[in-house]
Amino acid sequence: QLQLVESGGGLVQPGGSLRLSCAASGFSGFRLDYYTIGWFRQAPGKEREGVSCISGSGESIKHVDSVRGRFTISSDNVKNTVYRQMNSLKPEDAAVYYCTARFGRLSTCLMTSNYAYWGQGTQVTVSS
Repeated sequence: QLQLVESGGGLVQPGGSLRLSCAASGFSGFRLDYYTIGWFRQAPGKEREGVSCISGSGESIKHVDSVRGRFTISSDNVKNTVYRQMNSLKPEDAAVYYCTARFGRLSTCLMTSNYAYWGQGTQVTVSS
């Protein structure tokens, strides 16, 4: 079973930065470029929202409009890890952030129903 572990969350002030990591393990011969990796977030009282995804180790990258220009996503195939760099954080960005994965390339990669594996999440708090 593929396992995903998020890390890097914490408390930052508005305008600050965080880098989240999503480490994948559990499958022999796992390669990031075989999968689509998504980043989702869920704030209290709200539905889980897709914010970014990456396929083919960077061949295809997408961001939701609200984070475009502030968040970036990248992958390290040696470490089987996907990174989310978050800059200029806003209070509205506060949420539990999850990484998720599905084998293959997704044409619609910001939909929760399209993914098979989920991590446990890491809390991001943005507060003054």
